[in-house]
Amino acid sequence: MQKIDKIRVMARSSPFDKLLMVQCLKQKGEVVAVTGDGTNDAPALKEADIGLSMGIQGTEVAKESSDIVILDDNFTSVATVLRWGRCVYNNIQKFIQFQLTVNVAALVINFISAVSAGEVPLTAVQLLWVNLIMDTLGALALATDRPTNELMQRPPVGRTEPLITNVMWRNLLAQALYQIAVLLTLQFKGESIFNVDEKLEKQNVFKGIHKNKLFLGIVGFTIVLQVVMVEFLKKFADTVNLNGLQWAICIAIAAVSWPIGWIVKFIPVSDKPFLSHLKWAGQAFGRILHLSYLPFSSLGRGCVKR
Repeated sequence: MQKIDKIRVMARSSPFDKLLMVQCLKQKGEVVAVTGDGTNDAPALKEADIGLSMGIQGTEVAKESSDIVILDDNFTSVATVLRWGRCVYNNIQKFIQFQLTVNVAALVINFISAVSAGEVPLTAVQLLWVNLIMDTLGALALATDRPTNELMQRPPVGRTEPLITNVMWRNLLAQALYQIAVLLTLQFKGESIFNVDEKLEKQNVFKGIHKNKLFLGIVGFTIVLQVVMVEFLKKFADTVNLNGLQWAICIAIAAVSWPIGWIVKFIPVSDKPFLSHLKWAGQAFGRILHLSYLPFSSLGRGCVKR
């Protein structure tokens, strides 16, 4: 274990040596990938987190023990595997950030409206519509980005690092607070602002503009469905028609989320996971309670002695 960090090249090693090296690296918390093509590589391929074998020259034993088979026996294909793996991980993070942003905003708005006004601002059909955007169209739009060279310049993700990073928490809270402020204002002051008798308002915020044609197509399709729902499904969706000025105001309010997302990127974040700060605060609060309890417990023991 002491020499494992100093090893750079291990020549003429036995299958047990390879297996021992993989086991030592995993015990130190490293994510281990092993490539091989022979039968003697099978134990190390099976023990590694990711085993890669050669599809042409590799033996059947090596292929069965590995997780990924490189069909063209070209070692540069490993970079393609890494690029796609990081792309999938990044797309999952984007989708989770979008889901949490909308969920946090919807939860806070419904809770405040239910407590203060005794009714929720969104009907069952509108909640189904929001879920349709989030779960179906949102997943298709955010989870279909293709890999870029920028992903290979990022440091690798550790085994114990959280899926929701501090950068995601920063972006999530900034967008959610903006949406909560706007929607609560429209919920309680919307009638006077727009000079209407009843106003039901729902903002669907899409963060970022990508070169992905599928993403842009889904966004356009979502906009069309939103217009159809508001203008033509009035009784079914419990909505009212909007004039041109009101549509322009809705678009302008939604577009403000883009500069907000750009501004919050300048806010520095700590490398320490966000939830660990909450855990530390809870432990500190517990110690404060314990220290504040000590004088009373000592006083109680003194009373018992008397």
